[in-house]
Amino acid sequence: MESDESFDSVGPLLTPSTNYVGFATLPDQVHRKSVKKGFEFTLMVVGESGLGKSTLVNSLFLTDLYSDKAIPSAEERINKTVDIERSSVDIEECGVKLRLTVVDTPGFGDQLNGLNSWQPIVKYVDDQFNQYYRDESGLNRKNIIDNRIHCCLYFISPYGHGLRPIDVQFMKALHKKVNIVPVIAKADCLTKTEVKILKSKIIDEIEEHDITIYQFPEGESDDEEFKQQNLELKISAENDKTEPGMGSIPFAVIGSNTTIDVNGKKVRGRLYPWGITEVENPAHCDFGMLRNMLIRTHMQDLKEVTGDVHYENYRLQCIKSDNATPVKRTGRMKRESVIIEENNEKDRMLLEKEEELKKMQEMLKKMQAQMDQQNQNQNRSTTGIV
Repeated sequence: MESDESFDSVGPLLTPSTNYVGFATLPDQVHRKSVKKGFEFTLMVVGESGLGKSTLVNSLFLTDLYSDKAIPSAEERINKTVDIERSSVDIEECGVKLRLTVVDTPGFGDQLNGLNSWQPIVKYVDDQFNQYYRDESGLNRKNIIDNRIHCCLYFISPYGHGLRPIDVQFMKALHKKVNIVPVIAKADCLTKTEVKILKSKIIDEIEEHDITIYQFPEGESDDEEFKQQNLELKISAENDKTEPGMGSIPFAVIGSNTTIDVNGKKVRGRLYPWGITEVENPAHCDFGMLRNMLIRTHMQDLKEVTGDVHYENYRLQCIKSDNATPVKRTGRMKRESVIIEENNEKDRMLLEKEEELKKMQEMLKKMQAQMDQQNQNQNRSTTGIV
């Protein structure tokens, strides 16, 4: 039996008192690889014009995604249809890189007749699923760009008494395709009591119409802080343990990119004749809670739900339709099939050449054997050996 010293060349010295193998470093390896590769997240914002969508997004990520955005006039909005605008920015924080893509939908809900105004949005979501499905089924699957919508912030007007018909129809059309997180825009227009009543009304209508919004996962982490944050997010608006209107979905939010001096402290907020509303003050709005949910605690879960639930449902439908109907080959599929056929043809030619080489080698062996036999016969005849 070899001594323990033989292990020195391949790793740490293993002795009976040592039970450390090394696979405990796997999380560190995954962390280093993930940080090196970077992360990507796609956020969609939907709501009528004037609800502060752009301001809220800039406030969430402390960036300016809409510096070149042109605001259309009232005349231009009359016949304006729903557009899809993508804006991407690379953000780095503490060495971690994030590729943030924000999909805006200007024109949604601006027309008097909002019938089917959500169809371009549904088509866009399906197109991203379809593109990912084709890339996943193609030859090069290592460098797939994920443009699927991981979260949709749906802005609800604070001026109504709940959900409008267009709100209900939109969420019913997309609730099985994306993670919908409803938010009440411009919450500083309402008192705390009004916010609480509006939240309760919206939740009741969502349940009444069987609309599925993003559900917070059960606390499976050992981190007590994460469990506490998750619990606060699940508290309903009717719970008396929370401040009026605070701590529940839909989030009542305020957005601002303006810095205001409050008692010698710089804060982001809005200045009114009657006072100041601070964006990050939990007593004023749910902005901090929305940011924690969207970025600090549930961003990865939003991506996993998109891939494991919404995309898998779409993928299953595609597989069923492919099995039920003949596949209509697109130009890309034709090119890929041509490449496959060319590769198969090359393989076939290589096999044929190998067979020819084997036959030639066998023929050479036979000819060599015949020549050796003839030489032996000639030697025997010259020496007189019969």
